[in-house]
Amino acid sequence: MIWVLDASVAVRWFIEEEVHPHADEVLDKLIDEPERFAVSELFAFEVFSVLQRIHPNGLEVFGQGIIPLLQGGIFRQPMTESLAVKANRFVKLGLTGYDACYAALAHDLKGRWLTFDEKAHNLIKKEKVSFCLDEKMPGNWHR
Repeated sequence: MIWVLDASVAVRWFIEEEVHPHADEVLDKLIDEPERFAVSELFAFEVFSVLQRIHPNGLEVFGQGIIPLLQGGIFRQPMTESLAVKANRFVKLGLTGYDACYAALAHDLKGRWLTFDEKAHNLIKKEKVSFCLDEKMPGNWHR
């Protein structure tokens, strides 16, 4: 299973008020098995933006915490026409363009989008391409 990371997961690694044990578990697995994870091109920009806005040392945290992960074996998907077309389908289901890109990538890779955005997850729950980490980890997490 490929896990597509949402920025909402990564931000919880660095913002004290947002820390969550499920986000920490994702980070541990990402460090151990980076090949089981993917991010859209958007991920780095979103995390950078949030850290710059709410972390007192946003650039430093991004450079020391996110850049090594991005260079450590995680699959990074650029925006393509094909992904945009697939994302458009999720926009029509109610997702923002950003969230639709994560969902489309998960669908394309036959994986799951890991997010803390319960509203977005609920909009596409029947598509089985997302998993909300608020309350539990996915049942097939260790496969």
